[in-house]
Amino acid sequence: MKISNRQLTVLVTLYVIGDSILVLPSFPAMYAKEDAWISGLIGMIIGLIFIYLFARLGKLHPEMNLYEYSSRKLGKWGGRAAAFVLCFYFLLMVSAQVREMGDFMTTQIMPLTPIQSIQLLFLFIVVLGARLGIETIARTGEILFPHFFLLFCLLAVCLLPEIDLQNVMIPLGSGVKPVLYGSLTAITFPFAEAVCMLTILSSTNNKEKMPRSMLIGALIGGIVLEIVIVLTIVVIGAPVAANQIYPAYSLAKKIGIGNFLERIEVILGIMWIITTFFKTVLNFYALNLGVSQLAGFKEPKLMTLPLGMILLVSSIVAFPDIAYFNDLASSYWPFLDFTVCLAVFVLYGFRLFKKKTRGYPR
Repeated sequence: MKISNRQLTVLVTLYVIGDSILVLPSFPAMYAKEDAWISGLIGMIIGLIFIYLFARLGKLHPEMNLYEYSSRKLGKWGGRAAAFVLCFYFLLMVSAQVREMGDFMTTQIMPLTPIQSIQLLFLFIVVLGARLGIETIARTGEILFPHFFLLFCLLAVCLLPEIDLQNVMIPLGSGVKPVLYGSLTAITFPFAEAVCMLTILSSTNNKEKMPRSMLIGALIGGIVLEIVIVLTIVVIGAPVAANQIYPAYSLAKKIGIGNFLERIEVILGIMWIITTFFKTVLNFYALNLGVSQLAGFKEPKLMTLPLGMILLVSSIVAFPDIAYFNDLASSYWPFLDFTVCLAVFVLYGFRLFKKKTRGYPR
């Protein structure tokens, strides 16, 4: 299966936005306060560097995915060990996103519905998408992306009358250190986790334009997230955003134009479901590909249903409640993302080093 560079751009955009559009503003606001928008801007700039590095790494061996490259460079057992670590990482990410979907739906939209039923329905769509393949996922992204962009523009325009510039203080009023610490989540959640794109880059038609396509997608996604952070700060304020689990959803509740356009926060809910689905299905696709390679299956579809059942359980066992999940996401998860990215950069770094030193006299 092959995808075009335009489809790659759409997938990167939707992946970068992902679940971050709903929860990201609270983490920078927790540390940087009113300077959360600066943390988001720093995160976007550094995140674009991460995306560019991922694209350049993918061009080293464009015919191989991340697991195949690991097996080739580390040998049979070293490649298996690397694949196992990556699969565990993707398993945690998908479990977290399934849990997040269940928590949001049962606390904000459907409080009387059991969380397991929400997770089961969501996993069913994710498993179905992975079984149909990356080409079907990419075409679905092309269909839904214009709808997402239209809803986002509508939401941003409706929030303009609610802006209160008194919520914006003097830049760097709380110091540089809180801003830098707040930028960690703005780097890792949207951009560093895009390491899973290395599992689908081998399906891209034009490998030469791959870095450009990924950078454009990451830039669009980063701008969307930065706008959401800025609107959250100037509308509801940094103290409120820092204490909210879903600050962007609380932001959308502020929309009120006349007596006829009110309580349209479900628009943001729809946007979040769209982007979270694509981030989850791409992570699940990467997980399924790695597990299939470890198990020696030539047909990855065979593992989709067993993995779906495992994820239904792991999403509850690994994250027993929403307080535990939020503490884990804010305090420990960014360092996990950085560790995995560093390991991938080191793995591909050997190839770059050999390429530069080849032909030099011994």
